[in-house]
Amino acid sequence: MTRLQLRQPLPLSSSISPFLVFLALAGLLLHVAGSGRYGFFRDELYYIACGDHLAWGYVDQPPLIAVVARLSGFLLGTSLSDYRFFPALAGACLVLLTGWMAHELGGARFAQILAGTTILLMPGQLAFGSFLSMNAFEPVIWMTSTLLLIRILKGGDERLWLLFGALAGIGLLNKHTTLLFGFSVVMGLLLAGQAAHLRSKWPWVGGLLALGIFLPNLIWEAQHNWPQIEVVLNAQRFKNTPVSFWQFLGEQILFLNPIALPVVVAGLGWLLFAEKGKRFRCLGWTFLLVIGTVMALKGKTYYPLPVYPLVIAAGGVGLGAVFATPRHKWLKAAYLTVLVVSGAGMLPYTVPVLPIETFLRYQSLIPLARTVKTERDSDGNLHQLFADMFGWENMAATVAEVYQSLSPADRAQCAIVAGNYGEAGAIDFFGARLGLPKAISGHNNYYLWGTRGHTGEVVILFGEHAESMKMMFRRVQQAATISNPYAAAAEKFLPVYVCRSPKTPLTVIWSVWKFYI
Repeated sequence: MTRLQLRQPLPLSSSISPFLVFLALAGLLLHVAGSGRYGFFRDELYYIACGDHLAWGYVDQPPLIAVVARLSGFLLGTSLSDYRFFPALAGACLVLLTGWMAHELGGARFAQILAGTTILLMPGQLAFGSFLSMNAFEPVIWMTSTLLLIRILKGGDERLWLLFGALAGIGLLNKHTTLLFGFSVVMGLLLAGQAAHLRSKWPWVGGLLALGIFLPNLIWEAQHNWPQIEVVLNAQRFKNTPVSFWQFLGEQILFLNPIALPVVVAGLGWLLFAEKGKRFRCLGWTFLLVIGTVMALKGKTYYPLPVYPLVIAAGGVGLGAVFATPRHKWLKAAYLTVLVVSGAGMLPYTVPVLPIETFLRYQSLIPLARTVKTERDSDGNLHQLFADMFGWENMAATVAEVYQSLSPADRAQCAIVAGNYGEAGAIDFFGARLGLPKAISGHNNYYLWGTRGHTGEVVILFGEHAESMKMMFRRVQQAATISNPYAAAAEKFLPVYVCRSPKTPLTVIWSVWKFYI
């Protein structure tokens, strides 16, 4: 195929459906409805703390999420709903992007609506949009880049690679897994026999632009001895739940919604085998490479979810063509109805729309999410996403009671040592109005923030690893117990210790308390 042929634009079969805007608004309203329920997710409290310590990198993530947390607090406020607005908005944008991609691939109105509805009710994407994390923004960045790639594949201006590179750089500042997406796109072009798109200078200039945007974080990583690699390796050894091949595929289907599986299968088939999908064949390979690489590297089962909108958009086109025949037209309304009903049934597992006691009864009737376990210590009455949304304010209040029971002299030198970043983040966020000092912890970036000038003569100690950490003091007294009936088993009852007289100075103990995971 010549370069001239590559640049011939592919005519569109229809305009973009205005109904996509309705679907996006519906997604936004769903998330807003649930954004104030339950409580802060563990990681949200950590990201807010990172936002108070802006840097070009953190032990376990690039810097963008801390910037988003800081902006949320500055522009919107510091309530639970305020911090969750941008993730909800990202989820709405993803619905629009998926329908738009279906349009760019040649899909008519039904193809766009099917693609948008599938993403709107996809449990994995609904969960991403329900709390503040990098995962909410990752699929939006990947799919905006894919939309640009589709335009290039259709003969668009090759300078669009510059925008692709800029988005890739921003994606790397959001989450390092964008490297996997970029690698898969390049390999997909090669495997699909579309290497001609890589022969101009623009893809490589775009790559250099991505590197330039990513470079400050890369330098930070090098200056701190590549902590992200240590976190990933430790997580695989001690934290993540091993999954078999079939369990991995089963959880993909559950994250997707089993009723939506035909959309993905049709999309992948259309990209790889249909004549009309030939121009976009590299996208099918991109999808397969992302899935295969995550499986090979034993990543968490939700890691490939950002690439699914790509095949869902193509699936809208493929199934739309099937349903367009006179004998199958009735299937349009029937399939969409079943898809919406099944998605609505799974909704309470991903967005906290139900009161917690109502959800527990619902979960006992349909125990879907209990089958998904991404971390080894996540056993409890609730699945991990919801379990980690409870108890943080009570935790800070209990520690505050212990802190206020100390003498003024002890309070003046007291350090609050938390076991992990969620516990420390709870003290930092809720403790300000309770008169608590900022917490210290050896977990991830809290380790880099150090002892905050504390000597360790008086310490309130609680949380993960507290039982071993208390052995480093000569005098230890249990002062309270933090209770959280909804937490994972390991955190339902946490003793709170008042420790005095460290056996060695806190600055020496500090290196022992470091753990990156």
